[in-house]
Amino acid sequence: MSPQTIQLARGAIEYLEISGIPSAAPLVFLHEGLGSLSTWRGFPTELCAATGRRGLVFSRHGYGGSEVLRAPRESEYMHREAREVLPVVLESLDYLRPVLVGHSDGASIALIYAGSGIGQPAALVLLAPHVIVEDRTIAGIETAREAFLTTDLPERLARHHTDPASTFWGWNDVWLSPEFRRWDIRDILDGVTCPVLAIQCVDDPYGSLAQLDLVTAGVTGPTRRLVLPGAGHAPHQEHPEETIAAIAAFLAEIEDP
Repeated sequence: MSPQTIQLARGAIEYLEISGIPSAAPLVFLHEGLGSLSTWRGFPTELCAATGRRGLVFSRHGYGGSEVLRAPRESEYMHREAREVLPVVLESLDYLRPVLVGHSDGASIALIYAGSGIGQPAALVLLAPHVIVEDRTIAGIETAREAFLTTDLPERLARHHTDPASTFWGWNDVWLSPEFRRWDIRDILDGVTCPVLAIQCVDDPYGSLAQLDLVTAGVTGPTRRLVLPGAGHAPHQEHPEETIAAIAAFLAEIEDP
């Protein structure tokens, strides 16, 4: 399967569709802050196969093969993605009432989308979500900046992004800006009424388990959490079998998916 493109107001985005049962709520994958369609690797296909559901994977503007963004990101960029871009993508490609599977930034976008009352997702699957900015988060992003300047990280990012420098600095600069330290989405969590599964590694360098505590305490829908061992920020890559099994079991229990 090869990615396709769709033209939106801010430019084209690349996307990939995975076949599955038409009657079941589809899976829509929202990537991390340095992610793209391709950085998910085989996870979307494997999860769709395990659940029988169709899926949509896409790169947001500024990522992967989608339109490159030249202007700096604003501190509320995830709110804009959730409230302005994601609804258009879902409507344009006919992925209404989906299960949003978000990783890191993508998980936060999923929470904002559901909590803002814009759409009616069937469920949220949150992989290492961000609710607030912690000191640990900033330290991890500072480490990433050093790696971009001193290691082969630019070359590795170039495998997944048209303009890896623009992608990296667009993410890194906004997260390390003084105004972003006040970024906080706790105020919208009570608007999340759908079922939520939150998964994180215990020693995630970009966030403590307080992030999961805030999710489960703040949303009003039924919640389940899974804490996995290790110090990774991508539980679906560090523990793919456990993550897929947990998501499949979670979705199987959702009434009228």
